[in-house]
Amino acid sequence: MKRALTILLAVAMAFMLGIPVVSAQKQVPLVIEPTVMPPVEPILVGVYLPMTGAAASYGESTWDGIRAANEMKPQVSGREIRLFLADTKSDKKEAPNVVERLITKDKVSAIIGEAFSGPSIAAGPVGDKYEIPMISPTATNPLVTMGKKYYFRACFTDPLQAEIAAMLAAMNLRAKTAVVIVDITHEYSVGLGNYFAASFTKLGGKVLYTTYIKTGDKDFRTEVTQAQAAKADLIYAPDYFTEVALLAKQAKELGMNIPILAGDAVQLYDLIKLGGEAVEGMYFTGFFHEAAMTTPLGKDFLAFYKKKFNKDLDGNSAMGAEAYFVLMDAIQRAKSEAGPDVREALANTKDFEGLFGKISMGEEGNMVRAVVINQVKDGKFTYVTSISP
Repeated sequence: MKRALTILLAVAMAFMLGIPVVSAQKQVPLVIEPTVMPPVEPILVGVYLPMTGAAASYGESTWDGIRAANEMKPQVSGREIRLFLADTKSDKKEAPNVVERLITKDKVSAIIGEAFSGPSIAAGPVGDKYEIPMISPTATNPLVTMGKKYYFRACFTDPLQAEIAAMLAAMNLRAKTAVVIVDITHEYSVGLGNYFAASFTKLGGKVLYTTYIKTGDKDFRTEVTQAQAAKADLIYAPDYFTEVALLAKQAKELGMNIPILAGDAVQLYDLIKLGGEAVEGMYFTGFFHEAAMTTPLGKDFLAFYKKKFNKDLDGNSAMGAEAYFVLMDAIQRAKSEAGPDVREALANTKDFEGLFGKISMGEEGNMVRAVVINQVKDGKFTYVTSISP
């Protein structure tokens, strides 16, 4: 008992003096292994555009907008968005093959493109086959999304654009007669020309005739002379900027003062570079104007784009970015990159505040949004007004 009391007192003194007490048992060091987190996989998004060939200007412009938007918003829910760009070579026959490779080889979860209606119509069934959602920035022909479960568009459709163009022709330009000059190479031009003719006639106007050209044509003097001889009040040219610019230049050279009205496909600055004074005063329906970019996202993107490229934003760049932001919003709401989940989220897009205001997805993957009317004035695209459906 006396020995035990002595040991207890010794231990107590050791604690008081700060002397470590060694247990008779062997000490096992506690080792905490660091938790190894699995790498966060990126979300893969395909982009298919005409980067070479006759339509390369449109592809390059659209790609500028998409990649700028990607740099501005590179992640969704903490995951990197990695883009895969594929070239359709301005060939609608190539488009389905390009989309197939993006899906089967690059393993993308969604696709942005194409810029043109023809390639988009051709490639649409591939997206449906693999259940991969696709969204076009600028393909306006109704057939792009019609009957397609997985195809959407960020832009308006040609029937709406044509209706607004017909109203502009009849009510603002006071045209009672019109001649329609259509590029038969493109579904976009043919469709828009037909829709305009129907809308203009419904408003009491008369389409004297429709004549056809082809992409790459250089001489439009015959078409101009015929329109002048028919005493048309207006030429409606729903074609691409190269042909419209040349048409306007040759009309001016022949002394024709009939106004030319065009569609969204001319909203690249190449129209002014190529057409010069001949396109001065031209009206066209379009997707955007900087003056209409009043949302926080629109203002931020406009500043980001100008700083990155040191140039003004054009229609295709703006719509490329719009399509990207709409898709990212859908992926975030879906909380998944699985095709059916993203497709469902895209279909349920409502009041998304994009670059120009609130937009919602309507029937058959068609975005409900305003049509912007612009005019070439003093060598620039000048904002006239926006008309909502």
